[in-house]
Amino acid sequence: MATQSLGFAESERDLRPKSVSGERSFLRRGATAIYVSCLLIAISLWFVAIRAPLWLDETGSYWQISHGLSDIWSRHAATLDFPSYSYILGLSAKILGTSEIALRVPSVLAMLGAAYVFYLAARKLFKRDLSIFLTTIFCLHATVSFAAIDVRPYACAELAINAVILVLLTLRKNDSNWLAALLGVLTALIISFQFLFAVFVPAVVICFFAIKDADRRTVWRQFGVACGAFLLASLPLLPGILRLFETRGSHVYEAPPGLIDLLVTFTSMWMLPVAAAVALFALLTSHRQSWIVRPRRSETWRNVLCLSLALVPLFILFSVSRWTTIHMFAPRHRLVAIPGIALLWGLVFERWVAKPLQLLFCVLLVVATASYCLVSPSAKKHGIFIWKSALVAAERNASVDDAPVLICSGFVESNYGPMPSNPKDSWLFTPLSYYKLTVPVVPLPYHLNDETIRDGSRFLAQAIPEHQRFLGMAPKTAPETLDWLRQKTTSTYTVRQVGIFDQVIVLEFRPRE
Repeated sequence: MATQSLGFAESERDLRPKSVSGERSFLRRGATAIYVSCLLIAISLWFVAIRAPLWLDETGSYWQISHGLSDIWSRHAATLDFPSYSYILGLSAKILGTSEIALRVPSVLAMLGAAYVFYLAARKLFKRDLSIFLTTIFCLHATVSFAAIDVRPYACAELAINAVILVLLTLRKNDSNWLAALLGVLTALIISFQFLFAVFVPAVVICFFAIKDADRRTVWRQFGVACGAFLLASLPLLPGILRLFETRGSHVYEAPPGLIDLLVTFTSMWMLPVAAAVALFALLTSHRQSWIVRPRRSETWRNVLCLSLALVPLFILFSVSRWTTIHMFAPRHRLVAIPGIALLWGLVFERWVAKPLQLLFCVLLVVATASYCLVSPSAKKHGIFIWKSALVAAERNASVDDAPVLICSGFVESNYGPMPSNPKDSWLFTPLSYYKLTVPVVPLPYHLNDETIRDGSRFLAQAIPEHQRFLGMAPKTAPETLDWLRQKTTSTYTVRQVGIFDQVIVLEFRPRE
C-alpha cells in the first residue's frame, strides 16, 4: 500500500512538469502565431498604394523598356543605369503587360524574396520568434515598403544584399571555394542594380574577416576567390561607373543631409512612439515583474557583423553627402543599410528586452503602422512629381484647339544639355512615354537657364504674333520658368492656373482680346 501510494505520488510529480511544459509549449506556439500574423500584415501594407500612378522615376524605368528588349542596351547609356533590372522588367512586361500594377510585380516578388532571405540570415543569428520579429521590422521600414512596389531596381538590389548576408553567414564555417565565388558574384550583382550601392562592399570585406572561423590559409584562399569573382563580374559595370563619376556634378538635386536624416534611418515611422509606450508599460508594471533582461555575453563576431552592415555603408553615404558636393543620402540610397539596421535591433532586443515586451512591441508597431496606412491619404500615393493627373488635365485643356504645351523636365540633368527634338520619346521627359499627350510639346530644362530663355523666347516670338493659346507645366520645386513666361507675356496674355496636380503646376496662357 505504501509502495502504491509512493508510486502514485511519483506519478503525480511526473505529470506536473509535463503539464507545465505543455502550457509553455502552447504559449510559445501562440507567440509564434502572433509574430507570423504581424509579419503577414506588415507585408500586406506594401500593397496599399500599388494602384497609384507611376511617379517621375518610375516612368524612366518604363521608358527604358518601351521600345522592346532589343533597345534596352542602347537606352541604358542615356540614364547611366546598368540594364540588369530593365531586362527583368522587360521580360515581365512581355508576360503581364504594362499597367501600373503589372510593372510593379517584379519589385514585389523581389522584395518578398528579400524578406524571406533576410529571415534565413536572421535565423543564423537569433532564435525563431526574434527572427520573425526582425523580419517584420525590416518589412515595415518606410524605405522597404516604398521599394517593394517601386518600378525601379531597388527591390532587386535588396534581394541581392540579403543574399550576400546569408552567404557570408554560411561561409563562417564553410571552406567551399564555390560559395566564396558566389559571394563575389552576388556582391557585384548588387552594384549592377544600383552603382551607389558599392558602399556595401567595404562592409562585406570587414564582415568576412570578422566572422570567418577557419585557419589563415583557408581565409585568404576564399577571400582571393571571392575577389576574383567580384572583379570578373564587375567588368561590364566599369563604363557606367566611370560615366557616373565623370558627370557627378549633373545629378545633384538635394541638400546636404543633417544628423536627423541619419537618425531617422534607424527607425521605421512608429518605432519611437511605440518604444515609449512599451517603456511606460514596463515602468508601470515593474513592481510585479522585471521586464529587463540581464545582458548576457554576446559573441563578438555577431556584434561586428551587425554593426558593420548597418553603419559602414550608411556613414560612407552620409560623409560623402555631408562634406562634398555629391549629395546621395536620399532614402532609396539608404536602403543599402536597412538589413544591417534590422539585425542591429536584434542585438538590442535580445540583450535588453524580455520576450513578452518584444511581442507587445511587435504588435503595437504593426497596429500603429497599419492604422496610419489605412487612414492617411498620403499613404495611398506613391512617390512625388506624379505627372499623370497634370498631363490628363493638360491634354483635356489643350486638345480643344491643339494648343502647344511648354513642359519643364522633371530631371535635373536636363539643365546640362540640349533639349531633345522629340521630347515624347526622350529620357528627359519620360512621363510622356507612358502618359501620352497628342498635342505639340515644347521641351524646356528643369531650371530657368540660358537655354530656357533662348528656346522660350523663340517660341514666344512665333506664338505672340499669331495670338496662339498655350499651356505651361513645371514641377512645383522649380516654378521660375513659369514665372518668367508670365512676366514675358504680361501685356499680351492672361494667365490662369489650371491647377497643381501632385506637385506639378499647370498654367494656361490665353491671348488678350
